[in-house]
Amino acid sequence: MQHNFKNYILSNTDITEEQYALLEPLTFPLSFKKGSVLLEQYQVCDRSYFVCKGLLRSYTVDEMGKEHIIQFASEDWWITDRSSFYFDEPADLFIDALEDTEVIYIQKEFLDQVAKISADYQRFNTLALQKNIRQMQKRINFLLAATAEKKYLDFIETHRKLTLRLPLHQIASYLGITPESLSRVRKELARKNFKG
Repeated sequence: MQHNFKNYILSNTDITEEQYALLEPLTFPLSFKKGSVLLEQYQVCDRSYFVCKGLLRSYTVDEMGKEHIIQFASEDWWITDRSSFYFDEPADLFIDALEDTEVIYIQKEFLDQVAKISADYQRFNTLALQKNIRQMQKRINFLLAATAEKKYLDFIETHRKLTLRLPLHQIASYLGITPESLSRVRKELARKNFKG
């Protein structure tokens, strides 16, 4: 696990092997079985998880008990409740394991130390945050304005490798549509693609 995280940091920043050795004690490997809950809503989240192997999701539950998936995190992705992690607020989200999963988690101390060691990491982290904001903005726009078909096609394009790892009801939840709507979209797309 440590090897995956180390490669991620060294390949995306100017941090050297020697500098990483100073940071490594602030990285913590954990393994979770499928179904394990990493974060409960209303807890204060003090960890940010980097997925080395497996699949996590963050989600919220509405007053009717329906889940609304916010994010999937597979290999080389980060997941946390940002509001809780950065501002010490109670979490809005749950995070759980959809597969047996191996992670490296960091806490704020890691971010404080890496900022002292590398200005390039700050640049990398800021760029990653901006990309995340751009993706969330696009996702909000899609949730509000796109057709079910367009949402699904975008999901396939953006998360191609996840489509075979997720049950349809979870994809539907992420897209903000019912499983029945997703089933209709898939049938219509199959009909269009095999028409001929």
